[in-house]
Amino acid sequence: MEKATILVVDDTPENIDILIGILGDDYKVKVAIDGPRALALVAKSRPDLILLDVMMPGMNGYEVCKLLKQDPLTSHIPIIFVTALSESSDEAQGFALGAVDYITKPVSAPVVKARVKTHLALYDQKRLLEQQVKIRTHELEETRFEIIRRLGRAAEYKDNETGLHVVRMSHYARILAIKLGLPSTFCDLIFNAAPMHDIGKIGTPDAVLKKPGKLDAEEWRIMQQHAAIGAEIIGEHSDPLLQMARRIALTHHEKWDGSGYPNGLVGEDIPLEGRITAIADVFDALTSQRPYKQAWTIEATMELFDNQAGKHFDPKLVEMFKEILPEAIAIRDTYLEN
Repeated sequence: MEKATILVVDDTPENIDILIGILGDDYKVKVAIDGPRALALVAKSRPDLILLDVMMPGMNGYEVCKLLKQDPLTSHIPIIFVTALSESSDEAQGFALGAVDYITKPVSAPVVKARVKTHLALYDQKRLLEQQVKIRTHELEETRFEIIRRLGRAAEYKDNETGLHVVRMSHYARILAIKLGLPSTFCDLIFNAAPMHDIGKIGTPDAVLKKPGKLDAEEWRIMQQHAAIGAEIIGEHSDPLLQMARRIALTHHEKWDGSGYPNGLVGEDIPLEGRITAIADVFDALTSQRPYKQAWTIEATMELFDNQAGKHFDPKLVEMFKEILPEAIAIRDTYLEN
């Protein structure tokens, strides 16, 4: 088992030698003779624990501790002050800055060994618990994403779809977001939120949703309500994923020129995720075969996109989608209908 690394920070060589003598057999000991050197060493290779003198010239131990605790990359490292200062106010200041313990000089070898061993054990336990929490949180997030994806697929089944539509279009939405250079968090969110785009169809009567012929004016009015119904089903929520899912459900039928529904939004007033989803949704609807229609060719589909750029679709997104068209075709071919 690899030895833990202890960083000893002290400006007095005799004190350093004493601590190396106490800890050298059991730990890998590194040394810094002042604050700036200590910070440079920690930045290069983070130790498992720091023994830090307080009274040093230039930058004192309190200042070093404060800087380490302010940095997210080093704030977790246990710091034990080793100092001749023995007033309770000195100890209180050290603890207030984030130190885990306080050893007064002259040091006792058994005390140093015991304190170091204890705080390393606590640190290891904390890291283990944090890792377990991280794993469990990831599992819960994956479960939540899967539930949302399945709810989206439920709406597609009601609309005589196989459920693969939401799989394909969510992939299209993500690769388009990636092409736009959007943050990875946004790309992941839209991938998991896009399947909810038509969840409102759950509230659309079958007589309208599954009507084989053209809808009359009243039926079309009822059909258009599914965007608002979807937003209502998802509801107001503090969770970023559900917030995006709600915006997508509400706005993916809006059009760049303001002729869409439910609110007639124009241009960039339509949320970006709604504009991206509109392209992903229509591309898949046109290029997929259904019992009631043949699949459009890629050429015919892209001709429509060109004609509708600046009308139905954000023209910039149409141009970007052309650049990822080979990836989109590969996704379509991967998730073909049986």
